[in-house]
Amino acid sequence: MLNKFCKKPLYEVTRTMAKVAMGVEKADLVIRNAKLVNVCTAEIQEGIDVAITQGRIALVGDAAHCIGENTKVIEADGQYIAPGFMDAHIHVESAMLTCGEYARAVVPHGTTGIFMDPHEICNVCGPEGVKYMIEDAKNAPLKCMANAPSCVPAVAGFEDTGSAIGPNEIREMMTWDGIVGLGEMMSFPNVLSAEENIHGELAETLKADQVITGHFSIPDTDRGLNAYIASGVRCCHESTRAVDVLEKMRHGMYALMRYGSAWHDMPVIIKAILDNKVEDRFACMISDDTHPDTLVQDGHMDHIIRCAVKEGLDPIKAIQYVTINPATCFRLDHEMGSITPGKCADIVFFDDLNDIRITRTIIDGDVVAENGKMTVEIGKGEVPAFVRDSMHVGKTITPESFQIAAPEGTAPDGTVKARAIEIIPNRVGSYERFVDLKVKNGFVEADTAQDVMKMVVFERHHETGTKGMGFVKGFGFKKGAMAQTVAHDAHNLLVAGTNDEDMALAANTLIECGGGMCAVADGKVLALVPLPIAGLMSERPVEEVAELVSKLDAAWAEMGCVINSPYMTMAIIPLACLPELRLTNRGLVDCRTFQFADLFVK
Repeated sequence: MLNKFCKKPLYEVTRTMAKVAMGVEKADLVIRNAKLVNVCTAEIQEGIDVAITQGRIALVGDAAHCIGENTKVIEADGQYIAPGFMDAHIHVESAMLTCGEYARAVVPHGTTGIFMDPHEICNVCGPEGVKYMIEDAKNAPLKCMANAPSCVPAVAGFEDTGSAIGPNEIREMMTWDGIVGLGEMMSFPNVLSAEENIHGELAETLKADQVITGHFSIPDTDRGLNAYIASGVRCCHESTRAVDVLEKMRHGMYALMRYGSAWHDMPVIIKAILDNKVEDRFACMISDDTHPDTLVQDGHMDHIIRCAVKEGLDPIKAIQYVTINPATCFRLDHEMGSITPGKCADIVFFDDLNDIRITRTIIDGDVVAENGKMTVEIGKGEVPAFVRDSMHVGKTITPESFQIAAPEGTAPDGTVKARAIEIIPNRVGSYERFVDLKVKNGFVEADTAQDVMKMVVFERHHETGTKGMGFVKGFGFKKGAMAQTVAHDAHNLLVAGTNDEDMALAANTLIECGGGMCAVADGKVLALVPLPIAGLMSERPVEEVAELVSKLDAAWAEMGCVINSPYMTMAIIPLACLPELRLTNRGLVDCRTFQFADLFVK
């Protein structure tokens, strides 16, 4: 694959690289006396110099002969250096930030490249939304390599989105600069059933010689996994069991171990490697979804490395999982992922191998961050009007909009048995539960004693007026309601609560501000995170967004919820490609059989 993410393509500068390595010409930058984390051989080399020119590495070893009058010299003084960290699967939209502001948050933590899947904005704004993300990313030094969204909607026929993607759109996007592969193929049932449209998307990606990224979330390590990989899918981040990771790697698939703000799978699934002592070149670590408060408080890939080391992973291996391994996964290891001659000069500095804290970040030979702060300016991109105009609910929302009528024949003040979605904290799965709920004046009530809230998903893209109604269990709300337009992947208007009045206030608050997340109790808005860019992102600095999210956290806690990143767990309740039960604007979906389910059970 031709790398378009470096300052200069290698074919333009081979003569210069050779001259600098030989000392005929002098380097632009030389790093002296470093401890090199060599990810190619999994060893530490001491007393190493690195000579850099044209944004690339010309020499690794003794670079004294590469230093000239105009050469900038960085004395490492025995600090460790490693390749810049890469996140092999990330949705920037989940950070609620623009690409430029996201870069400002993660680059000082050593992240030099991300493989982003902008399918969140694509579900709202279509391919033009993806193009906006790619263009916005050009304002920052972070290498934002994009995958063309594959599943818009996530599972066709079960929800309504702002756009739709098929083979024709994939064929077009594969020609764009900035696209390096196909976004996570969530429609695995259609892959396994050889459905023509989905396989058309795979074919267009393969014809363009690009990488297909995966989403295989069922516990099938036999026929299904084989069929999925045989269809061209190269990696998958949806492992929740150690055996999933082991079998994926055994079958030649890159296993992307997830550790984000809400999804803490890595400590469980890394046991596939720690307990089995297998070859791990197919192992990577990713964040998938990281909130701004996590980025500000904990970091990004550096934080994930530290967590993995605490689990018992060798720190050099942990670094390999976020450098050479993801680069190889995306067939870019000839350009990135190691500190070796010819590669992009993406380098991080730190003092302690067992507790990595980044002190300096270099991208393409330029120092872009030091001591936790950017050292270069990041431009502010223009946000197109169509990206801001995304709230089209098409109906007036009142407290009556949330009334759930009891089945015909039910006593006006009787009880009914209903299906409820029970969440699993820190995991993406859910359980189907059956709960007995009271009926009042013909309408079914929420029940805080059983930790059961009402939930409604309103279509917000085309003014269809459709809505899905259900019940959710496990958040701990004692009062109030919440609403959010961050509702994967269709990103319709999601509202949950204990009473109809607060639910209506929460919904209308977001309609008025152009989308976002809010918490309401006793007729008052306790916290609001406005996200006017597609109802997903803010133009504000990361610190401001993080503060707003922290206030939202506090509001949820005031209402009784104490789980980790609750709004992220709430956000995936409409995602109809994750087991067991989900709610979209079209109704309840049984994600084991991929059929609609009745809300009430006889």
